[in-house]
Amino acid sequence: MNRVILKTEFPDIALLSRRKVRDIYDLGEHLLLVATDRISAFDVVLPNGIPGKGRVLTQISIYWFKQMEDIILNHVVATRVEDFPERLHKYADIIEGRSMLVRKASPVPVECVVRGYLSGSAWKEYKNGGTVCGTRLPEGLVESSRLNEPIFTPSTKAEEGHDINIFFDEVAGLVGLEMAEWLKDVSIRVYSKARKMAEKKGIIIADTKFEFGLYKGELMLIDELLTPDSSRFWSIKDYTPGKGQESFDKQIVRDYLLALDWNQTYPGPVLPDEIVEKTAARYKEILKILTGQE
Repeated sequence: MNRVILKTEFPDIALLSRRKVRDIYDLGEHLLLVATDRISAFDVVLPNGIPGKGRVLTQISIYWFKQMEDIILNHVVATRVEDFPERLHKYADIIEGRSMLVRKASPVPVECVVRGYLSGSAWKEYKNGGTVCGTRLPEGLVESSRLNEPIFTPSTKAEEGHDINIFFDEVAGLVGLEMAEWLKDVSIRVYSKARKMAEKKGIIIADTKFEFGLYKGELMLIDELLTPDSSRFWSIKDYTPGKGQESFDKQIVRDYLLALDWNQTYPGPVLPDEIVEKTAARYKEILKILTGQE
């Protein structure tokens, strides 16, 4: 179970797409989402992965999907291989714990980002003009400041390269005003509930991004939910406004790569064992804190 799964190959199942982390298979009525141990940085998938990373992402997503069922439906049909179609059972040693059987929802073409703290690209924009995605924020905020209220800062969904922040009016132009308002409201509600739950466990959710899809006319959460790959998790006890915070994610990898003479294009450098081990431990730590799972 400790081997690194970088790529899955199931000859009798149609591969629909291979994304940065997930391999997606078409099962007819449903999809099979398999979270591999691949890791990307600066939009480049690196040659070696982080052992157990796919399991961590999957188990955290499953945990949060269940917690949010009182707010919104999700695309999950089954999470245990024994409940998957029988033809998948022979691949149990690969997919158990790192896969989900999900509904075939049509993705909404917007990344729904919610920020409760001023960090990353939002901090850069605020420094330049005092706004974030068109939202005017109070003067005098510093890096990592907690915002009075969470803000909705949507972006485009780029197949390759970086997502681009867009204004709410642009979201309305893409999906209609009614759906845009619904996406904003539900995104903030899900984030707010998760933030309160995480704070009780000593974790700050600084920001996160959601994906939504339409299934038989119903809007639902899809993809992953509140994982270290889609969110910024900080420790409450170590939180100090006025500077960047240490995150429970792949920041260890980013910091290592930034110290190299690498132009951030393919092929990426191989990560040394020390960096791989530290990153794996960080992912497992946030899994234990949030869900209680080892």
